[in-house]
Amino acid sequence: MADKKQNKRNRNNQDDDFNPKFRKIRKKVCPLCGDKSFELDYKNAEQLKKFINEKGKILPRRATGACAKHQREITTAVKRARHIAIIPYTTD
Repeated sequence: MADKKQNKRNRNNQDDDFNPKFRKIRKKVCPLCGDKSFELDYKNAEQLKKFINEKGKILPRRATGACAKHQREITTAVKRARHIAIIPYTTD
């Protein structure tokens, strides 16, 4: 019993700043802002497949890491590519 209390005290002394609820999560960098040579094009299906999942849904910002401006451009490009049948709407 005393060992458990001692371990708890040692853990608290060593990790005063550690709190698993509030750990720092590294912010994703927008792939379009980070690489200036990366040009989004609705005709390039291989490029757009990075931004859609296996069912064909557009991935959200938290998954792609894109900023709001570029996420809107990604959405528009995917929808255009779907409309002219470069990528499918859904996969079964």
